[in-house]
Amino acid sequence: MRPARGILIGAVFSALTLGGGVIGYALLGCTFFDAVYMVIITIFGIGFGEFCPISWGSRLFTIFVIVAGVISAAFIVGGFVQMVTEGEIHRVLDTHRKIQDLARLENHAIVCGYGRIGQVLARKLVDACHPFVIVDNNSDRIASAEAMGYRVCQGNASDELVLQSAGIERAKVLATVLPDDAINVFITLTARELNPNLMIVARGEMPSTEKKLRLAGANHVISPASISGLRMANLITHPNTIEFLDQSEERTRLNELLAQIDIQVDELTVPPNSPLVGRTIADLEVRGKGTFIVVALRRHEGTLLTHPKHDEVLQNGDTVIVLGHHGDIPQFARMYEIKQQLRYRGGRA
Repeated sequence: MRPARGILIGAVFSALTLGGGVIGYALLGCTFFDAVYMVIITIFGIGFGEFCPISWGSRLFTIFVIVAGVISAAFIVGGFVQMVTEGEIHRVLDTHRKIQDLARLENHAIVCGYGRIGQVLARKLVDACHPFVIVDNNSDRIASAEAMGYRVCQGNASDELVLQSAGIERAKVLATVLPDDAINVFITLTARELNPNLMIVARGEMPSTEKKLRLAGANHVISPASISGLRMANLITHPNTIEFLDQSEERTRLNELLAQIDIQVDELTVPPNSPLVGRTIADLEVRGKGTFIVVALRRHEGTLLTHPKHDEVLQNGDTVIVLGHHGDIPQFARMYEIKQQLRYRGGRA
């Protein structure tokens, strides 16, 4: 039986007992006040004495009132006890289930901090079907993460015991994204000591923090402010390239990856009287002698063509988005008098 139902049954039975007892004692010759008094002292076991006429009938009725009162009280008290007990049992079982779930995790990610960046990171990990654990010492943020169905571990991420509870020995990567650089450094030091093979991605707000984080053991240091500024700069200087790259999430990381091998994505605008006007994409790549490839074409009226066909004809005012070595594209642009946009080379605008 559910606790609420037991309490309701007990309350109804108790009300019937009180009402029936008053009516019964009144019929046995008690005044209304004495009848109420007799019911109260009988049900609650006080028993100051009998105030109504004494007879075998009144005594049998008193026995009935006592039994009925005890039963109704048992339902009410039992319902409350069951409610409290079941709640505690559920909490214990839920905690045990979470501990067992964390104990089975392997090659997962540990996200330290569930602020704005941590929330974005968690959503991306869910999309990628990558298992992860949120570690945060704020109960409200932990509750928010649990409401999203995420695995959580409440506590200070710089505490060894908390990281061990999150399964750091079996984890593949740890991302510390707290807004405090000092705490991120300390978490990185602790995590590196607990798992030397762990890949650590750390957030750094100040430029001077990157060196400290790397010395502490971080494999990668991300500066949200620098990324935001770089993104804005590229939207201003390379709007066509950014629109092309934004067409899929995979492309948004292209320039960052190309920077590691000194390759750039650039924009070349075909000016009037250029020898390339009327030529095809294939002619453009042939004239480039394999130093670059055309990945997109922005027509002068604004149409963006991704993966343009080799027989697409270049027109006055078209913008060609090319991929090549940073030293070859400017040389080609000067040779054919192509107007070159401000270049985005690797990680610098």
